[in-house]
Amino acid sequence: MQGLSGRVAFVTGAGRGIGAAAARALADAGAAVVLAARDAAAVAAGA
Repeated sequence: MQGLSGRVAFVTGAGRGIGAAAARALADAGAAVVLAARDAAAVAAGA
């Protein structure tokens, strides 16, 4: 992924699977990431 510094990404389904992987990749690329999921504990465990 290209550098995403200064960008904001909103990821739904960020608690597991593809959503979690996408959120991690976006964060690694420099984006500020907002996470949404039905299970807040799953999101917190992945942080």
